[in-house]
Amino acid sequence: MAQIDSWNAGMNTTLSQEDPDIYNLIQQEKYRQYSGLELIASENFTSQAVMEANGSALTNKYSEGLPGARYYGGNEFIDQIENLCRKRALEAFGLSAEEWGGHLTHGYQTAKKKISATSIYFQSMPYQVDATTGLIDHDKLEENAKLFRPKVLICGASAYPREWDYVRFRKIADQHGAYLMADMAHISGLVAGGEAESPFKYCDVVTTTTHKTLRGPRAGLIFFRKNKDAKVEKGEDLESRVNQAVFPSIQGGPHNNTIAGIAVALKQAASPEFKLYAKQVIANSKALAATLLAKGYKIVTDGSDNHLILWDLRPNKLTGSKVERICDMASITLNKNSVCGDVSAVTPGGVRLGTSALTSRSFKEADFVKVGEFLHRIVQIALTVQAKAGSKLMKDFVAALEGNEDVATLRKEVEAFATTFPFPGFEVKDLKPNH
Repeated sequence: MAQIDSWNAGMNTTLSQEDPDIYNLIQQEKYRQYSGLELIASENFTSQAVMEANGSALTNKYSEGLPGARYYGGNEFIDQIENLCRKRALEAFGLSAEEWGGHLTHGYQTAKKKISATSIYFQSMPYQVDATTGLIDHDKLEENAKLFRPKVLICGASAYPREWDYVRFRKIADQHGAYLMADMAHISGLVAGGEAESPFKYCDVVTTTTHKTLRGPRAGLIFFRKNKDAKVEKGEDLESRVNQAVFPSIQGGPHNNTIAGIAVALKQAASPEFKLYAKQVIANSKALAATLLAKGYKIVTDGSDNHLILWDLRPNKLTGSKVERICDMASITLNKNSVCGDVSAVTPGGVRLGTSALTSRSFKEADFVKVGEFLHRIVQIALTVQAKAGSKLMKDFVAALEGNEDVATLRKEVEAFATTFPFPGFEVKDLKPNH
């Protein structure tokens, strides 16, 4: 073997040797994930196989363009990987290749500021949920659509715990000759597992991320109905416009390692075992919601049909920010979330919970009852700390939390509980405590 020159000396050393600072931080993050309770609805644990693909030599290759029409040579294997990924995407959701090709609220804005990219480029109108039930107000949506006359109607959300009425959305879209688009980012794994209604029967375009309930790497997929615009000129049809928008309009050199990771995740999502996983995710969500309801807490829509739960803390005179803060200190990870009627996203009145990540660690219904007990104790601690603070300001709340023994005790119990479960993708024996 030829001698390695000095300027390449670091090319074949391990991460721990080459950069111990980054290595140690990664190890600490691994242990944080292992020793805590991950309840963020948009997060999950991916498999060892997905991580191997995502960290492979594919990251070295540049492949601007589409399979068979690249701007660089040497893409014969990259083309095969991308084509396999597209094929598996259709198979995972039971779609025909002849018919289909393969977030904050879309267009979200306030009176003073446009929040997401779609609101910058397009004029949008949000629809609301009923303030009493927490369910989408389809009648009001239909009424507003007659005034707004949308070109695209979007069904999709990051904190809606119930099934989508795609039939009603399709009816409203058809009244205005609008495309119907579903953003199934949160529920795509449940759709693939047969535990959530499929939007493909009704929609013209379907988008999803790949890292939530689908358990893949961080990326996205766009599906479009090929025959939607059969009467328009070539180049103006939906297929051409979507492909043109992705490349070259928005995306240049794709991350081939990520595409391979998606392909692996999609293969797993089409397996019988994944269907069992999806079923358990929902069973766990219902168990957690029932536990909190039994303790008198307000759960938006009184339950859940999917992996997420929206917990309204306003009846308890608490904000989501305060509960999130104590949870972080107790090795429980969740996120503050707005609920209907909130006026501030900075200090919202609720938190969002998700069951997909812990289900990937083999948690079952009884385990989520235990998780619910931990969350109940968090609220009791928060109420005590808030009373001690003497005000509702976050800075006073944080000051009153200093050195709280109840939080320290709870953290030990949570970590002792969490570390009894398997952790996907890593050897537990190699993980070392952070404290």
